[in-house]
Amino acid sequence: MWQNSSVVDKTYQKLAIQVSLNGLSFATFDTLMNKPLVMRTIDLGKVHVTAQIEDLFAEAFQKHPELRASYDDIVIIHNNNLSTFVPTALFDEDYLGSYLQFNTKVFETDFFAFDELPNYEMNNVYIPYVNMNNYFIDRFGTFDYKHANTILVNKLLEISKNNDERKMFVHVSDTHFEIVIIQNQQLQLYNSFDYKTPEDFLYYILFTAEQLHLNPEHFKLELLGKITKGDALYTIAYKYVRNVSLFDVSFMSNHFSETENREHFILLHS
Repeated sequence: MWQNSSVVDKTYQKLAIQVSLNGLSFATFDTLMNKPLVMRTIDLGKVHVTAQIEDLFAEAFQKHPELRASYDDIVIIHNNNLSTFVPTALFDEDYLGSYLQFNTKVFETDFFAFDELPNYEMNNVYIPYVNMNNYFIDRFGTFDYKHANTILVNKLLEISKNNDERKMFVHVSDTHFEIVIIQNQQLQLYNSFDYKTPEDFLYYILFTAEQLHLNPEHFKLELLGKITKGDALYTIAYKYVRNVSLFDVSFMSNHFSETENREHFILLHS
């Protein structure tokens, strides 16, 4: 973790940057009050040529002075669907790639990382954006980094304490979404799906429900991420699943709107 060397130099602020192939978002936090201060989203378009990233990020840093300020803590959050959760009892750090090969194409040259979730006896194994990390090393020196779904699953497990009802949570991003099924702090299923149409979105939700014997007439589906009531994804889910709602973010005490808290749930809990 990157830190200032002297108590006198401490800013009591943290910077979190969430990166994907479509862009980045960032938030600054007051660590004394445990409150987010500023949040911004920067759309870079789909970045496929890695050489472009440095130029695009440099432009973002130039436009946003918050990215050039001094912080006690800096965390980079990698948002992609190249991750999987592994129970601690089955986890071996020497074989990270083998866990991912069942749900994504892996190469010998890939760099693998993992985040521990010690409270839930599992690890999230993933492929970070190495070229993006290298850029931030040049900018910040050392820093902490983790996967977006580590934050998502950890927080959903935390808030499910003492709740015996089995729920399906769906977190929506631009090109993929995650399905997380939890009952009383037990992760029953996690999976990530690419989608292009609302029909894709619905198909994977209903297919997953069928595999876990969840009746669309009875199970509760809570939606968060980049989704709002009335948009195409919400509308089609509402048509085929009886108990659909947007995830309740009223417990998040800050000055952002419900829509912002829902869309940036991961960033704001980093």
